[in-house]
Amino acid sequence: MTDFLIDHEVALRLGAFFTVFAAMAIWEVVSPRRLLTVSKLMRWGNNLTLVVLNSVILRLIFPLAAVGVATFVESAGWGLLNYYGIPQWIAVVVAIVVMDFVIYLQHVLVHAVPLLWRLHRVHHADMDYDVTTGTRFHPIEIVLSMLIKFSIIVVLGAPVVAVILFEIILNAMAMFNHGNVALPQSADRKLRHWIVTPDMHRVHHSVEDDETNSNFGFNLSCWDRLFGTYRDQPRAGHTAMVIGIYTYRDTKQVQQLPGILLLPFVGHDSEYAINRRQWQDKESDKKPLK
Repeated sequence: MTDFLIDHEVALRLGAFFTVFAAMAIWEVVSPRRLLTVSKLMRWGNNLTLVVLNSVILRLIFPLAAVGVATFVESAGWGLLNYYGIPQWIAVVVAIVVMDFVIYLQHVLVHAVPLLWRLHRVHHADMDYDVTTGTRFHPIEIVLSMLIKFSIIVVLGAPVVAVILFEIILNAMAMFNHGNVALPQSADRKLRHWIVTPDMHRVHHSVEDDETNSNFGFNLSCWDRLFGTYRDQPRAGHTAMVIGIYTYRDTKQVQQLPGILLLPFVGHDSEYAINRRQWQDKESDKKPLK
């Protein structure tokens, strides 16, 4: 099994990406959750071009990527899981869960540090919310994210199998929970006990600061509940809520590639930070929403 995953890693990852992307794209057409406000052709063209650009940059800077680091770490016997001789199947499960937790912490961090928020706001400035939003990140944030991933692989001694599975799961879940899809409320309630659903994560893309700074998880939903960052619904409801960032509503700046790439270098740090807790909870938070 391990040899198969390693030998076919690239094919498996690409196959999973295109399969999930196609499934979500079709689902969005058949059963959309919201009406889109910006030209889909423009958004998709620029968001997906950014994906290609990020892939090329990562391949140039990190030819071996996370799987290469995991292979080296495993052969060298580095990391906690290798040091304590944890059985393979337990090590794989532990590594996937711990890496998911680190992604949660990283997500909180890029909201908490104004300099990192400059990079991360590229993801949030998208004025609509669909499967391509889950792939939309600034190249510098992608590089920093990869370095963090390398670090946890080394410290943890994550097995190669765990890293491959985690990469596939993370990419698939990012596209799933950014989908503009309508899940039955009963299904959403059951699923979000375990994983992050589109309705759960959409709250995180609200223009309202207190809503943006909630629901940081990408895969497992438990972290938001454990650390008090869970929010059930947006105040305005999913069909009426405004997506994006209040101060960035120019489509040329936030929906076209030149503006997207320059976005971290405009504006002021004082515009936004998670630790400026100047939000006011409203009684309407408790009312049932659409």
